[in-house]
Amino acid sequence: MPASTPSRRVVLAGTAATAALTAVPFVPGQALAAAPTATAAPAYRWRNAVIGGTGFVTGVLFHPSVRGLAYARTDIGGAYRWDDRTARWTPLTDHLGSDDWNLLGVEAIAVDPAHPDRVYLALGTYTQSWAGNGAILRSDDRGATWTRTDLGVKLGANEDGRGTGERLLVDPRDSNTLWLGTRHDGLLKSTDRGATWAAVTGFPASPSATGQGVTFLVAAGRTLYAGWGDGDGTAGAKNLYRTVDGTTWEAVPGQPSGTAAKVPIRAAFDRGTGHLYVTYANAPGPNGQSDGSVHKLCTLNGKWTEVTPVKPGGTAADGSADTFGYGGVAVDVRRPGTVVVSTNNRWADIDTLYRTTDGGRTWTSLKDTAVFDVSETPYLKWGQDKPKFGWWIQALALDPYDSRHIVYGTGATLYGTRDLKNWAPQIRGLEETAVRLLISPPAGEAHLISGLGDIGVMYHESLTASPSRGMASNPVFGSAMGLAQAAARPAYVVRTGWGDHGNGAYSNDGGQTWAPFEAQPSIAKDAPGPIATNADGSVLLWVFVHSDGTKYPAHRSADNGATWSEVTSFPKGATPVADPADPTLFYAYDTDTGTLYASTDSGRTFTARAAGLPSGDSQFKLVAAPGRSGDLWLSANWEGLYRSTDGGASFSKTAGVAASECLGFGRAADGADYPAIYQVGRIGTVTGVHRSDDEAKTWVRINDDQHQWGWIGTAVIGDPRVHGRVYLATNGRGIQYGEPS
Repeated sequence: MPASTPSRRVVLAGTAATAALTAVPFVPGQALAAAPTATAAPAYRWRNAVIGGTGFVTGVLFHPSVRGLAYARTDIGGAYRWDDRTARWTPLTDHLGSDDWNLLGVEAIAVDPAHPDRVYLALGTYTQSWAGNGAILRSDDRGATWTRTDLGVKLGANEDGRGTGERLLVDPRDSNTLWLGTRHDGLLKSTDRGATWAAVTGFPASPSATGQGVTFLVAAGRTLYAGWGDGDGTAGAKNLYRTVDGTTWEAVPGQPSGTAAKVPIRAAFDRGTGHLYVTYANAPGPNGQSDGSVHKLCTLNGKWTEVTPVKPGGTAADGSADTFGYGGVAVDVRRPGTVVVSTNNRWADIDTLYRTTDGGRTWTSLKDTAVFDVSETPYLKWGQDKPKFGWWIQALALDPYDSRHIVYGTGATLYGTRDLKNWAPQIRGLEETAVRLLISPPAGEAHLISGLGDIGVMYHESLTASPSRGMASNPVFGSAMGLAQAAARPAYVVRTGWGDHGNGAYSNDGGQTWAPFEAQPSIAKDAPGPIATNADGSVLLWVFVHSDGTKYPAHRSADNGATWSEVTSFPKGATPVADPADPTLFYAYDTDTGTLYASTDSGRTFTARAAGLPSGDSQFKLVAAPGRSGDLWLSANWEGLYRSTDGGASFSKTAGVAASECLGFGRAADGADYPAIYQVGRIGTVTGVHRSDDEAKTWVRINDDQHQWGWIGTAVIGDPRVHGRVYLATNGRGIQYGEPS
């Protein structure tokens, strides 16, 4: 993802939920009436609100034995299977739930050429102490069903080096034998198709707690090669190893050295010529690379030859240094000597693919003749007249059944061509957005406006096509941090986020077009945070929180962002909530102290009301029920769900809700006098997405075990115009929306 934004992952923390408590005002320890339970789920159909990609596709793998079959992996959004007949990706890991959120990052994929229906995934997003261990999934039906083995080591699919080659490999000698390269625990081996694993003894390289470890595993005939990412680039350092018998490993003789060959990124074997092609960089990427090279090894005689298309370090057209590394590499199995490689982290002169048909003696840049059609996903223009060729290009694949079908991944999409000239996103069905904010307007063309990680804000005039306006512009944001709509004036919408040309904007047409605030507080550029607008759109409250967690005073504007004044009594870092019925009322929940603050003078001053509520978790969320004044709901994760009907003077704990991560409202059921409530959490012992049509007295779970999407605790909201329709924010699987089927 673009590097100018904070992390896309928020880690949940919490303790086990206690029994239902309380009354008014909040007094810990008192019991309520019998708790409701979640009833059997009604039939719901879940789909993505289409955007198209939006995340870093870290690997693409065509099956060598099946025409039209491919797999893709992502850094935080799971794995996918491609079907050429439908021209669509199918998600394969949506069954993983919140307890397994760390498994939505895919470190590697492996297929078995001898058994076309077999596929393996190495899962694990982070290697830090707070993340769980990795896991191996194996399937005999192309990912329709899985068998799982939990590992004793951690994998890092969303860490540096995530775009290097596949670290998982089926041994070409024996389909029961698999190899797994790890970052910090060396090389592992399984002899029972991934059911059990053991460390490989005698592997020459020594892992460290902070290194890259194995960067790829690739077979060249019956010989296996392993890239090693922890060399220092000096002449004596080794970063490529091999085994010819599956038992003894050795450093490959004569391998290149130096800064430009410090880290082997990917490798591909041309069986027609017997050459192994290896791309190198001076860092694992996707960021931080400024040098690199391409070399080929003749496996028949051990001779190395440098075949770098263009050496980094020249001068770009704008006069800046043309620094970059090399990333992806793919060979044409139908045409020996035909190879494609990618540059990576080439910001000055823009990344490209180089193609050779003579084994690397001469190269052609495919960018120079490329014609792009991004009409299916207009956001790829990034607010400009045309899209870039790409960035973070490390995933690269060449169809073994079609020499002119090349696919490469970027930080936002997959591009494909069938003629080496015309390119378009090959992304249908693959949705990887990390979603932060959702609004479902009560009127207007769009039923959904979203605030997203990395790609700003979007106006969804259709749920089945990527927004035609692309990313909200004027200005363009990276990650959105705030999104709000005036309850009594829905044409007025405001947004905040990370950007280089302003960090706040307003719309007077419901989010279709935008203009920047005339002015903004000086802290806004470095710490843009949530924003709220009161019911009639006459007052704005903007909060500022730096990506390192530092909290700053909130600011208020009563002239549409022309001037701002500090609100000293607002709790620093709290998310402002506007009363939907009374424009003079605002609320804020201080998660540090467990105190509800309120303003009765349009946000000029705030005073404490209820205290002694749950504290210590910045992910607690306060929302206001639509059309009512003072009706507040507090999602306190594993401390449950609380409600106030007196503007925060007192709260009572909702019985039966063991955990509440987020909550939202939608159109009331026929005959009901209260909006439908949607909640991500646990009702009794049932974890999932729930709906209540009777003011939280009873709940039904509306997702199922095959539709869980990892961690989904950021935002959920119902449609105010369609009862039963709900929009759900995921952290890497885009916007899911569900409707009764």
